Amino acid sequence: MSTQNAGNGVCAMIKLIVGKKGTGKTKYLVDLVHEAADSSKGNVVCIEKGNSLTYDIKPAVRLIRADEYEVDNYTAMAGFICGIMAGDYDCTDVFIDSITKLCGKDPEQMIAFFRKMDRLTDEHQVVLTATVSAELAEIPEALQPYVTSFSR
Repeated sequence: MSTQNAGNGVCAMIKLIVGKKGTGKTKYLVDLVHEAADSSKGNVVCIEKGNSLTYDIKPAVRLIRADEYEVDNYTAMAGFICGIMAGDYDCTDVFIDSITKLCGKDPEQMIAFFRKMDRLTDEHQVVLTATVSAELAEIPEALQPYVTSFSR
């Protein structure tokens, strides 16, 4: 039941939307959140830092301010998402806006996080989509298969 990332032929439950600041990643993410909310037979969760998406996300979506729960690194984010999945068996989609703002840009920690999430999302049939503020060339090679193309 994996989704196929555009342009790379890899099936994964993880999607990374990559681009520099101002390229439309968040707007694209919001569109994906709404599509998931309209089509999902379960619950959709969107995680952000701050409250910039409050008026952009439909009320049917569980919008969570990660900074209110002191989620500020990849280990905390992994635990946070595991808690969401454990507490809501009907969760089908998790979206994270600006994961590098929340958790940092350390490539080793980022790789470890997404490898763990890959196993968990596959096992629990949850699609995880995150925006990453970076150039494509800055994304570690191990994470390149998760990168999905988007255009604005």
